Amino acid sequence: MTNKMRVAVIDDHPLYRSGVVYTLESQPDIEVIAQGTSASDALHVASALSPDVLILDVNVPGGGPSCLTQLTTHCPMVKVLILGKTGEGAEVCDALRNGASGYILKGTSPDELVQAVRGLGRGEGYVSPALAAKLLAQSGPSQPSSEMQDRLIHLSGREAQILSILGSGLSNREIGDKLDLSEKTIKHYVTGILQKLKVRNRVEAAILASEHVPQQPTLHS
Repeated sequence: MTNKMRVAVIDDHPLYRSGVVYTLESQPDIEVIAQGTSASDALHVASALSPDVLILDVNVPGGGPSCLTQLTTHCPMVKVLILGKTGEGAEVCDALRNGASGYILKGTSPDELVQAVRGLGRGEGYVSPALAAKLLAQSGPSQPSSEMQDRLIHLSGREAQILSILGSGLSNREIGDKLDLSEKTIKHYVTGILQKLKVRNRVEAAILASEHVPQQPTLHS
């Protein structure tokens, strides 16, 4: 199969890393092009090989959070999927706001790992649905700042509706099925939402919306 998704895996636990690599290599559309055990490995692999997706243990030796910041700055085209142990709300939100495109727990199933990697490869963010729901419940709506009001007011009715759905963890295709729109159309709307809200990925947009949108918007044209 040509045009496989190129993935790198950075984790200092050999047994776990081997399981991740085995799971990904068993997929016909994914190729693991590099492995590593430290933050310095992650930075070297990202700059030298530019994988489509880099899977990074948040506790990797050398500092996962600081490594993420450097990856975002110096290798912005590489999509980073963070592997975490606890899924603490602050840790997840910090990772997403610092440039990660996704966050999953190390105990996730092989199927969800593959789904997350494919989502990032398509340009979508990913947080496990259960974890996303937990974050949205914890954050709760608050009074939006004037700056946020200015951003939200520029969303069309359809964009506001799609924004309210993003936190459920649905893919573009699933959102399209829900709203009777094509996957391509949903992707176009999501791109516009990210630009108008000035956020990097769909999960960050969903968290932001949960903090500032008190209820699901009613659709208008």
